[in-house]
Amino acid sequence: MMFLIIAIILFFIIIYNNVVEPKAFIKEIQGGFKFLVEDDYEFLLRLKYGEDIDVNDIFGKRVRNGLIAMAVMFFLFLSQIQFVYVLFCVIVGFVVFKQPYTSLKSYYKRNLHHINLMLPYYLKSLEILVQHYTVPVALSRSIETAPEIFRPGLRDLVAKIEAGDMSVNPYMEFAKEYPVRDSMRMMRLLYRLSLGDQNRKDEQLMMFSRTVSSLQNKSREQKYAERLSAMEQRTMIMLFVTGGGIMVLMLLSMMMMMNY
Repeated sequence: MMFLIIAIILFFIIIYNNVVEPKAFIKEIQGGFKFLVEDDYEFLLRLKYGEDIDVNDIFGKRVRNGLIAMAVMFFLFLSQIQFVYVLFCVIVGFVVFKQPYTSLKSYYKRNLHHINLMLPYYLKSLEILVQHYTVPVALSRSIETAPEIFRPGLRDLVAKIEAGDMSVNPYMEFAKEYPVRDSMRMMRLLYRLSLGDQNRKDEQLMMFSRTVSSLQNKSREQKYAERLSAMEQRTMIMLFVTGGGIMVLMLLSMMMMMNY
């Protein structure tokens, strides 16, 4: 414990005297931890916090917190350094580093239900644009009016198409980022529309429109079922509280009558 106190005092002395600038130090060492950045980390950050988030700054804070946790644990076990304790310190630091990403993943999974309900309404607005523009142009024009949760994925999708990827892969990657009901099917339909077969465009548009309408109906039914379920739960709670209150009053009345 004495080693820990001394180390903390030295750390604050160094910071106070500007011997080491904390932010500059973190930025210098941050590059060495880039291999730990998860593939979907930037997407999840922008999904939760919006487009203006500084991904590098947030990642730097993760690195800083992980290193601090590892250093604290190291000083706690400094008097009995063994391989097991060193390994434990590294594991603690890694867990602290990983925790914000785990939280982002949990947030994303909790919002999948919300995404599932919003997707049909976004596709309906996209259907109107596709009638007047090519699919890539329609996707690009739909970004600003799309629900914010879809914007990071849409920007990636449009960027890949504009970069020359004319395969189905960008559409499938978007569907994988939003793995909700019929997202794969809808992206395949969009891809077929993007191929530019004018002879079949009306037929494909009609199929796309019918599918979107079907999804909207399912979404409405799901919302109605959820509201009905919520009302039933509230009703049961009210009945339980009312019935319980009446039972308590009856028991109190009986006890008072017995005392008299």
